[in-house]
Parts: sequence; C-alpha cells; structure tokens
Amino acid sequence: MRLLILLLLPLVAIAQDDYCFSKDTSRLQTRQFSSKTAYQIVKGTDIDKQYLVPGCQPQKMWIFHRHGTRLPKKSMIKKATRVAELRDLIVKNYQVARTKPETDALCQTDLIAIKLWKWNSSITPDMEEYLTAQGYEDLRGTAKLYQRYYPSVLPPTYNDTYYQFRHTDTQRTTESFKAFAEGLFGSQNEAHPVEIPKQDLLLRPYDYCSSFKNVNYKDEGSEYYKFHQSKLYNDTLAEISTRLGFLYTLEEADIKLMYDMCRYEQAWNVDRNSVWCGAFLPEQVTVFEYLEDLKYYYGSGYGFPENAHLNCRLVQDLLTHLSNPVSPHVVAHFGHSTGLLTLITALGIQKDDIKLRADNYDSLTSRRWKSSLIDPFASNFVAVKYDCPADLDREKVVFFLNQQAVQLDWCSVGLCKWSDVLEKYKNIADADCGEYYCRTGGAPSLGSGVTGLLATTLAAMLVYLMH
Repeated sequence: MRLLILLLLPLVAIAQDDYCFSKDTSRLQTRQFSSKTAYQIVKGTDIDKQYLVPGCQPQKMWIFHRHGTRLPKKSMIKKATRVAELRDLIVKNYQVARTKPETDALCQTDLIAIKLWKWNSSITPDMEEYLTAQGYEDLRGTAKLYQRYYPSVLPPTYNDTYYQFRHTDTQRTTESFKAFAEGLFGSQNEAHPVEIPKQDLLLRPYDYCSSFKNVNYKDEGSEYYKFHQSKLYNDTLAEISTRLGFLYTLEEADIKLMYDMCRYEQAWNVDRNSVWCGAFLPEQVTVFEYLEDLKYYYGSGYGFPENAHLNCRLVQDLLTHLSNPVSPHVVAHFGHSTGLLTLITALGIQKDDIKLRADNYDSLTSRRWKSSLIDPFASNFVAVKYDCPADLDREKVVFFLNQQAVQLDWCSVGLCKWSDVLEKYKNIADADCGEYYCRTGGAPSLGSGVTGLLATTLAAMLVYLMH
C-alpha cells in the first residue's frame, strides 16, 4: 500500500501543476483582453484620493465615453455552431482519444465547464454589436461615480443649457447615452442629445479620411504582420492546440474564435467565469494582447504621426468648452474605440519612449500603451476644470482615464495649469482641422482653429444670455 502511494505521488503533483482557470482567484489575464476587456476589471481605484484639490473648486467637465460592453459582430454570432463543434472535439480528445498532454493540460474542472457550455440562442445575427445589460450598467455606473465625487458639477436635475450630450448614430452609443443620463438623473428623465450631423466629423472623423483608412497597420511589412508571423506567436498557437488535446495545430481562426468567446462572455458577465478562458494559459493571453496592442498602436496610436492629427476637432471641442466661463458646464460625447484612442494620442497620453515593434515584445512588458487598460469596454476620458482663487494661475485641470488621474510630466501629480494646457495643445487649437486632421483631402473645416474657437465662444455666450 505504501509503495502504491509513493508511485501515485508524481501523478498527483502533475495534476496539481496544471493551470486551472476556474480555481485561479486572481485571473490576471482577464485584465489583458485588449479592447474587449471588461471595464469593471480594470477601472481605476484611486479616484477618491485624486478628485479633491485643496483650495480649488470644480467648475466644468468634459467627457468622451466609449460605449459599454456590446455583442459581437454578425460574423461571429453566426459561428456559434463552430464553437459548439470545437467544444465536442476537445471533450472527445480528453475522454475518448486520450490525447491529454502531459503538461499544461486542462484541469478537470475547466474541462467539465467546457463540456457543459452552451451558446445563448437568444443572441441572433440581427442584434450584432448591440449594447448588453452589462454595457448599460457600465455607463449608468460611471455616471453615478463621477456624480458622487463631483456633485456640484453634475447636479441630478437635467437642464439643456447646463448639460450637452452627443452620440454617434449607432444603437450601442445611443443606449450608452441613455444609461449615462439615467445614472445622473434617474430613469424618468428628459435628457436628450444634440442632433447627429450627416457627416459626423467630431465623433467619427476616421470615416471621412481615406489616408487613415488606407494606412498599412496590419498587412505584409507592418509590425503587426511581423509579430503575427513570428516563432513566438505561432508556437503559442501550437501550444494552445496541444493543451486542448489536438495532435496538430488548429486553424488560427478556430483559436481566435474560442478566445473571442472567452473575452465577450467574461465582459458580459463580470461576476462569472467564461468557460472558454480556461482554454488559455495566462502567458498565452499576454502574447495575444501584444498582437492587438500593435494593431491599435499603428492603427489609432503613436505608430504613425498622422494618427495624432485625426481628432483635431475633438481636442478643439475640449479646449473651447473648458475655456468658456458660460454653459454648457458639462459636455459628454459617446463614441467608439478609435475615437478614444486617437484622442489619447492627440493629447500625448500613455506614450512610450520606445516604439512598439514585433521584435521588442520581451522588453516592453511594462509599456504604457496597453489597450486593455486604455480602451476597455466603456473606457472614458474626463477633464475636470477647477478654479483655485488663491493661486496665481487659478485655472487648473485634472484629466482622468478610466477613473485614474493621468500623470503628465508637465503637470504636478496629475494637476495641470490651464495655461500650460493651452500652450501644450496650441498647434491643435490654432489648426484648420479640415486640412490638419487628414492631409490628403479631409472634409472641409467649418470654423476651425482660433477663429472657430472664438466663434464658438461667442455663440455660447449668446445662448447663455438668452437663458
């Protein structure tokens, strides 16, 4: 008997060494799902220490808010049957073919969870990219949080002079606006957005710039492509296939399908585990995150200088509204991932000293540009203007990214002088956005640059006097 126990000990040790997602209490890889990361998992936790500025009173607020958690595109919804097929193949590998790997195998709990998985058949292709219940709660929650810390700036009674809301022409941003308004004013409110223009150059400038659309950020020769072809990335695909009991490397499309199912389900139900996340080891998720970081870095970030120009109008909108002493005191825009990322890029936030490349994955583990932390579902950039009457420079501002004060080297622990902000972004403030934002034939500018800023200020003052 003693001999039998000794013989079984190595097997027990091996079984205990297998990574088990369902038993991992930290699950840090869920913070690495790029633009499909759940907001509740990565949002900042220090705002209670950062919002209060001694000797200063908050006066105005400007917000850009990405929509909340959404459903996938139609193409993925239609592939739900393929996910079920992969589920059955994995279970067959482990229970019939007995091709469970000797190391890094699925633990029994994760295997059973995958075996029991079923697609939510109520999600149909006609619902593609709709906001989910969690997505609605994401926006309702951020509104309540900012109102709790800034009650004097965000009063609970709607006034169409004091508040200005705007969203793009999609279901997910429309519903996100409604959720945010409900968080501020309650379910029975009369909040309404401004009219969406036919050409939405403020919130969707990328739709009208052919040079932005045509840039090579993923195809052959790009850093994304090089990393995608690298030994590390392809070894990762092979290791995932082995972990799932396959004796060959699965098609990348199948692996990415399971990975996307993991990311979406985890974001839809933050308090529950997606069984598909158990298919991947934490270090494998890190490789996938870097590939997506390269995509966003060159597609909407610092990879190409032109990306910093794209959101010219949005930066001008921020500077205009926060410079005006009159209403609206709160401006909130509801848009998309590309809008958030190009805004952050225009403002020089989360910029690394070294460019992200296919060959420096190992040296950039602590990089600032992590799309998972910058641009999860419901990501938001908030600028709060303060009046500090005892200071020589009495106008100050704090920028928040996902409830975390932004640290800029020309500001003091997140608190920036408004005069420094105007100087820092003077090139954008003075630009003719019609030419500046898209060098090769962008849409014409209507009141851009200094003239536009003055015109907007005068218009705002007239509105204020009329009320």
